[in-house]
Amino acid sequence: MRLSTSWMYQQSLSTMLNQQSALAASQNQVSTGKRINVASDDPVGAGKVISLGHILAANTQYTSNIDSANTRLSTEQTALTAVTNLLDSARSMAVQGINGSLSSSDRKDMATQLSQLRDQLVQLANTSDSNGNALFAGTSTTATPFVKGPNGAVSYTGNDAQLMASVGSGLQIYTGDAGSGLFMNIPAGNGSFTASAGGTNSGTLVVGANSVSDPVAWNSASAASGGGYTVSFAAGGNWTANDAHGNPVLDSSGNPVGGAYQDGGSISFNGMSITLSGTPAAGDTVAVKSGGSQDIFSALGNMVAVLQGNGSDADVANGLNRQIESIDQALGSASNAMVAVGGRMNTLDQQKSAYADLSVTYKSALSDTQDVDVYTAISNLSMQTASLQASQQVFAQVKSLSLFNYIK
Repeated sequence: MRLSTSWMYQQSLSTMLNQQSALAASQNQVSTGKRINVASDDPVGAGKVISLGHILAANTQYTSNIDSANTRLSTEQTALTAVTNLLDSARSMAVQGINGSLSSSDRKDMATQLSQLRDQLVQLANTSDSNGNALFAGTSTTATPFVKGPNGAVSYTGNDAQLMASVGSGLQIYTGDAGSGLFMNIPAGNGSFTASAGGTNSGTLVVGANSVSDPVAWNSASAASGGGYTVSFAAGGNWTANDAHGNPVLDSSGNPVGGAYQDGGSISFNGMSITLSGTPAAGDTVAVKSGGSQDIFSALGNMVAVLQGNGSDADVANGLNRQIESIDQALGSASNAMVAVGGRMNTLDQQKSAYADLSVTYKSALSDTQDVDVYTAISNLSMQTASLQASQQVFAQVKSLSLFNYIK
């Protein structure tokens, strides 16, 4: 068989080019530390690398979202703690204000302090997070959700929604609470009803703590009462009760409820109990109204008005007792919000820990798929270098084989 010189040259060149290409690939693996640098190196492996890269990128973003959410919730928790401390101070001041031994000047000094606390509460309600977004504006972008008007009334310009952060596939966490529920829509009285002394009372009757003692009886009776009752006192402290329709309230036997009240005692009917003190005059009343709400700023403002007024000790006690109930409701709302915030932060910490563990697993899988065994790569590089050098030497010897070399 006859071998042409051109064919021999072409074969040698093709072999050396292939060896150079393999050598270059090995050099690239050694320099980058990666087995797959382009998709053609391993199409299946390259697809897996892309998939793992997307998962790791998503985990990184979720972790970043968790850090941001934790920062915002931590700020909210700090603000709610300050709100709770402030309301505790206001409540203590209200209890102190009921003391009949205080002078008018003392009460006005307390009113000044309460006014300052009220302004401070507005500032706390307008607290912003690290990005300058209001904590208690819902999803509104307003920077000042609580605005104090010229008449001193505080209005809410946010909304009732809650900001959320995506911290996982299909998992979202609330990162704030709307100020409407925390500060504005505070349930009146004990949360079920409000009992207050009549505005025209002439005795020394003071309405104290009240509660629903039998929820079943209360719910059943309140539906038919028209939303409230009026307790009326006659001479000697005897009392009777009518519903909002003016009908006498009857007991389980069909008899009108009522009896003789004694100072420091309580009256109970239809599943509720009202503690009273003092001595009612004939014609004095206690109004019971179910439902209703009040914002905490108005409650503090009402306390200021009571302390600045020149009412009797009974008027002051009745006025402050009703506002203490509102403060208690606001404290309950703040406490519930703090519990919810703590639960969310706990969930975020658990989720972040899970992502940290998963990232280790995914990075290990990515390394196994993409990274090269350095020792093997260096060994291959050495062998391919030696092989190319041998091919070059062989080609140099073969190309010198010519009949003319012998003729000369």
